[in-house]
Amino acid sequence: MREHALDEPVDFAIVGAGAGGATLACKLSGYGFSTVVFDAGPFWRPLDDFASDELEQQKLFWLDERITAGDDPIALGGNNCGRGVGGSTVHFSMISLRWRPEWFQCRSRLGYGLDWPITYEELAPYYREAEQALRVAGPVRYPWGPPRERYPYREHELNAAALVLARGAERLGIGWAATPLATLSAPGGQSPPCVYRGFCNFGCSTNAKQSALVTWIPRALMNGAEVRDLAMVGRIETDTLGRATGVHFMREGRWQFQRARNVVVSGYAIETPRLLLNSAGPRHPHGLANSSGLVGTHLTTHAGPGVWATFDEAIRWYKAPPNMAVTEHWNYHDDGKDCHGGYAFMSQGPLPRAWAQILVTERHLWGARLRDEMVKYNHMAGFVAVAETEPRPQNRVEVVADEVDQYGLPIPRVSFSYSDNDRRLQRHSVQSMRAVLEAAGGYDTWTSDDTSHLLGTCRMGTDRVNSVVDADGRSWDVPNLWICDGSLFPTCGGVNPSLTIQALACRMGDRIRALAGGGEL
Repeated sequence: MREHALDEPVDFAIVGAGAGGATLACKLSGYGFSTVVFDAGPFWRPLDDFASDELEQQKLFWLDERITAGDDPIALGGNNCGRGVGGSTVHFSMISLRWRPEWFQCRSRLGYGLDWPITYEELAPYYREAEQALRVAGPVRYPWGPPRERYPYREHELNAAALVLARGAERLGIGWAATPLATLSAPGGQSPPCVYRGFCNFGCSTNAKQSALVTWIPRALMNGAEVRDLAMVGRIETDTLGRATGVHFMREGRWQFQRARNVVVSGYAIETPRLLLNSAGPRHPHGLANSSGLVGTHLTTHAGPGVWATFDEAIRWYKAPPNMAVTEHWNYHDDGKDCHGGYAFMSQGPLPRAWAQILVTERHLWGARLRDEMVKYNHMAGFVAVAETEPRPQNRVEVVADEVDQYGLPIPRVSFSYSDNDRRLQRHSVQSMRAVLEAAGGYDTWTSDDTSHLLGTCRMGTDRVNSVVDADGRSWDVPNLWICDGSLFPTCGGVNPSLTIQALACRMGDRIRALAGGGEL
């Protein structure tokens, strides 16, 4: 791996090696820009570091101290944060779905939310680029959205948990499909096909999962990029003109400084605004890129209510990837809704420790009652929704000046409360999931509550008053400061965001190349 000197100004210092940062690093280094990617966690070696052990794999999550607040405080850590090169794609469930085209202009076309500064048509070729890089395995004809090319790899054979969704959906006349997944259904390069061991949410030890760690990062290294792991960036330095000059990072027990001509923040929806707010200075007293006052605001999450049922037949839902069948019916239809917005839901496959945790936290079972319920494990099936929430200013990330972490940096406080519309949408999703489970033969249904992906907090837009960055992810206030991650999202849609983040990063790489060619960097 190429190594850059600290006093050598690199073209781009990228903070965060997840879906956004790793993808952009690959693109920029491929165009000849000198690039250094920083990540606070380790550079994982899947064949050596990942094990079939739920407890041991907790090391993949960002578990540093944070404060969570609001009427509906979000559980932080395992399901929405990653620590290490590859970020949360190392433990993501590989669901790779495109957005509904209307969501990019949902205010103009659907009457709620906010319009994005780009359209589906602008992003479609980059969706394709990301799908090709991830070797997404999906059905020949995906039943929702505009006509599109075939997925690079054939769909995976459905497990029994997915067949429950298929059976119930068909009996109710609802569309369903095999979930497009970023794990190989046939050999690809040096990666073997998926062996269906079921530990997808805890790190893939065979490299079948096409995370950023095994797709974009190796290509970036071949292009000449440097990945600096175990390097926590704590502050972006700016000069007297207010331009970024580099990043301060903690590595090997001391603070160091890397000079850079451009800085990209790709720390996701909590760490990105935290870094910008912690980088306040005389020219930017309220934090970098924050003249609009919107840094950290309009946090969204995907609500994840679940419905679970017992079946007479053995399901053995631990076999294969956890989310093998999906319905997006209520992303594209408003049947009987008393709310706006959409949701998808997928079949589930929690491993035993994770399932026991749901039983303890949601049903408050313990001792003999918990043991009796765990005996049913092989006869359970269920669905979890990925449901939109509204972008609202009071849902936000702030920094707490009087509480610091192990690096001496002010920690973030994450405040979140559902709106009335959010609650109505979740009730509708629970009714839908219960109906599908019961149609498939499930009984003794019960529900759980959770959240997943965190989005927003540094939204993109068409003017500096109502957004933090422009359509290219470029700060309105600091022209050589960029953002490339899920914090860009003005709205959160009703599907998993990782494919859209990577498509945005692919587009951003091309836009930066074009801007550089025109002398606009």
